[in-house]
Amino acid sequence: MSESTGRRRRRAAVRGGRRSLGIRTLRVVVWTVSSALLLGCGATWYAYHTLINGLMTSDALDAVRKKAPPRLDNAVNLLLIGLDSRKDMNGNDLPRKFVQRELHAGSSSIGYYNTNTLILMHIPAGGGRVQAFSIPRDDYVQTLNGDGSVQGHFKIKEAYGNAYTGAHDKYARQGVKGAELEARSREAGREATLATVQDFSGVPIDHFAEVNLLGFYDIAKVLQPITVCLNHPVEDRYSGADFPAGVQQLNARQALAFVRQRHGLDAGDLDRTRRQQAFISSVTHQLKSQGVWSSPSKLQGLFDAVKKDIVLDSSWNVLDFAQQATNLTGGNVVFHTLPIEGFATRSGQEVNLVDPEKIKAMVRQEFGATPSPTATAAGAATVAPAIVDVHNGNGAEGEASAALSYLAGLGYTAGTTGNAAARPATTVAYGPGAQQAAQQIAGRFKAAAPAAGSTVPVGHVLVTLGENFALPGPRASSPAATESGSSPPADSGPAVKAGGVPCVN
Repeated sequence: MSESTGRRRRRAAVRGGRRSLGIRTLRVVVWTVSSALLLGCGATWYAYHTLINGLMTSDALDAVRKKAPPRLDNAVNLLLIGLDSRKDMNGNDLPRKFVQRELHAGSSSIGYYNTNTLILMHIPAGGGRVQAFSIPRDDYVQTLNGDGSVQGHFKIKEAYGNAYTGAHDKYARQGVKGAELEARSREAGREATLATVQDFSGVPIDHFAEVNLLGFYDIAKVLQPITVCLNHPVEDRYSGADFPAGVQQLNARQALAFVRQRHGLDAGDLDRTRRQQAFISSVTHQLKSQGVWSSPSKLQGLFDAVKKDIVLDSSWNVLDFAQQATNLTGGNVVFHTLPIEGFATRSGQEVNLVDPEKIKAMVRQEFGATPSPTATAAGAATVAPAIVDVHNGNGAEGEASAALSYLAGLGYTAGTTGNAAARPATTVAYGPGAQQAAQQIAGRFKAAAPAAGSTVPVGHVLVTLGENFALPGPRASSPAATESGSSPPADSGPAVKAGGVPCVN
């Protein structure tokens, strides 16, 4: 073998060794990354299943998805259900002394399976402001069963109980007993509530959470003291509420009284709805301040304390949601209350009259739907940008909500409603950057030329209704809204903005 041939072989051997080293190094990197991914996935799997272990889940959404309204976008619609039941998850009455002394809720025969709290939240896929609507429990609507069949016209809170009763009787005749009978009957109640809310709101529901009175009490017990704020002092023997005005801290028993009081409040149930919104805002703010959302161990502790009282839909990944929950705690949530058209008596019960088509339009508008052709024809595509606040100074109840709904339907951004001192004529004031919108609105309401308002925020228009106010064009009508014997509409009140401790009535 020549000297040159030997040199070539030695160089090839070196190159081969380098290639072998490179391959071995690559294998180590691939193995390391793969192992890290597997360990990461395993840890995530373990954390998730540890978190949900023992948590009750429901497949109720499976029954209503086929008939759900079309999606508006990729956002998540979440329904919070508060059940006014004094029973445990197996259908057993809660101890009488506990119900009376701690819950201040009468007896286990009261409340049945009414959904006294219904809050529909729209959480944008890419972050941003979360819009939430509370549905007043006494809204008189067409209620449905989970299969889409019609129950009839009832208070929306009764959809759950109606379906529960029908299912309970059916399964009992089939010989089903005990906890299984209760579980199947409640599942029918959930399906009915989900189907009814989807039909009423016109949007699909992606996830839901259900909690009863005991669950609320247990949650409050874990989180106490809970900070709230009241505009005025209150005292109510029915709920046990006895609080001064201002910021204060409540224990679990007091927190339940805080969200249940309706007697002695100016707007009754509507004020109670805003109490519930304020409570959610305070609690989420508190959890963020304590670092619960970002700490799996703290989240685990919270879930361990309350999981026996909460039901979540089976497709909801609570770990992912908890990691995204900071979007719900930084002032990015605005709570609205769906408007009513007035009050009436139906089948011996006092009910809220509603306009279903107006409700659907309002929800779709706030949830980001494209305005309808009718709204576009009316000028929604050409309105100047502005947030509109409406104050009622004409003495007739409900006019502020009606005016704000009308303007939102045209394409303006809905702000808040409120009351003002009586005045003969409607006025329009604007903040910096909103003069064009103010001129358009003044023209529609036949008001005097708008004026710059020193206290009106940037980009806002403030409309104060006077005695001469008349809503342009025909009012939206529905059979419920036009029946005789009903009272005028009532304002749903100002929105409650999360991100701290809001003061409410």
